[in-house]
Amino acid sequence: MVAIVDSGSTKSDWVILDDFKNVFLKTETIGFNPNFISKELIVPEIEKNKSLQSVKNSITKIFFYGSGCGVKQNCQTIEEEVGKVFTNAKIVVKEDLYAAAYAAYNGKPTIVCILGTGSNSCYFDGENLSIKLPSLGYLMGDEGSGSAIGKQLVRRFFMQKLPQDLHLEFKETYGLTIDEALKNMYHTTRPNAYLADFNKFVVERKDHPYFQEMVLEEMKNFFDYQVLPYEESQNAEINFIGSIAYYYENILRSAASELNLNVGHIVQKPIESLVDYHIKYIL
Repeated sequence: MVAIVDSGSTKSDWVILDDFKNVFLKTETIGFNPNFISKELIVPEIEKNKSLQSVKNSITKIFFYGSGCGVKQNCQTIEEEVGKVFTNAKIVVKEDLYAAAYAAYNGKPTIVCILGTGSNSCYFDGENLSIKLPSLGYLMGDEGSGSAIGKQLVRRFFMQKLPQDLHLEFKETYGLTIDEALKNMYHTTRPNAYLADFNKFVVERKDHPYFQEMVLEEMKNFFDYQVLPYEESQNAEINFIGSIAYYYENILRSAASELNLNVGHIVQKPIESLVDYHIKYIL
């Protein structure tokens, strides 16, 4: 059996294929971004999943694509910890941009972007993946991402920049205190996912003029920092993977239009297309 894993900072999608390349099992765990989760938690979290436990000895290869796995040490961490559960498997770990590129590939070169809890971009010609820009994480980067939008919302709430109607609704919805916010942002293992959770509030009110402008500004930041530096951006189709791109599709396309960029298709969850790519090109 072969496992294909798409792991973000919030959750991981797992698909297990049988020896005939048919889907045998689909399941989820939490996200295993080594920048935010302690490696000691990886094995216990996988072992919580009874479906994975039932097939762990039958899996001989794992393709793991993970947020935070653009660093060699993080890849080694994932390989070692996942290997403790799947002892019969050869494990291949790559950063999540590879999963996005494979899932977004439609036969022609494209700029591939991730807009989920975090954000990232690359250029993929069908064979070679070019990463021109580093991922700086939620503190210095991740423009346009869930954590960036959540950060803007929380910041504007406490600094009293929200319109009165949104300020009152946010206060009633969360009852958030500054002490609670700071604790979750600076003293928990997954602060980026914590901030991204506030997107629910924005998504439910995304037609509000204030949020339209706020999200549009964030999407323009994404294009400015993570797309325009690619010289191919002026001609190539730009495809997106991730829930943030999916939920704010209209605003994202508006930002691209203002910059004369061509956005192609937007996929909320890449796992299905990722599996298809492996069956067609890798396995």
